[in-house]
Formats: sequence, C-alpha cells, structure tokens
Amino acid sequence: MKVLSIVETAYRATVEEQDDTILWLNHMLKNNGLDVGILLRGSAGNYAVKGQDASGLSFGDLEMSHPPQIDEDLRALMAKGAPVYYVREDVAERGIQEANLVEGVQPISRRDLPSLFEEYRLVWHW
Repeated sequence: MKVLSIVETAYRATVEEQDDTILWLNHMLKNNGLDVGILLRGSAGNYAVKGQDASGLSFGDLEMSHPPQIDEDLRALMAKGAPVYYVREDVAERGIQEANLVEGVQPISRRDLPSLFEEYRLVWHW
C-alpha cells in the first residue's frame, strides 16, 4: 500500500520528546514495509532547513539532553527510500531559501498537489 503522509503542524518541542512524533511513526512504518512518502507543508516546511540546532534548550533547570535533529530525521527517511516533498510556496512565504534545504527534499507547487495525491492510495494529514 502506498501512503502519503502530510505533515503540516510543526514540532513544538516538549521535554518528553526528542523527535517529531509523526516523522518517527512514519519511519517505523517504513521500516516495517509501508511504502510511505512525506509531504511537508505549512509551518512544517521548516523541517527541511539543514543544520538546525536545538542544543542548549532548557526549561528552567531542566535541560533537554537529546534535542531534536529534524533534518537528520528527514535524511534517515530518505535513506530508507521514502521520498520527502515540500510545498515550494509555503517555504518561500516563510523566507526560507531553497539553497538552505536538506539535499534530496523535492519541491512541489500547490497547483501540482492533486497530481501528487493521485500517486498514493491513501493520504494521511497530520
């Protein structure tokens, strides 16, 4: 079964979680044989920015010992064969230059989203 997983709400960081739950879930599903692709849209488009560093994040005296590395999570998904797309207009609206994105993520315009959806049997929206 071929599934497109749309991630639209960006990770908000909590002390308990070191990774975006949906990316982690999709990685586990990919590891178990699901043919999954990822589409980053809205505020989640910033996931594709390479070199983000959340080290030093703390809440009062409590330091996050394993900060998220979302760009590395995307690289790991792509290394497993999961395509990762981002909505070009969403990234541009946030002032993110395409040159600053993780290598291998694929742009798609809003007008071409229906064609992408047709490639998948199921579309999950998070």
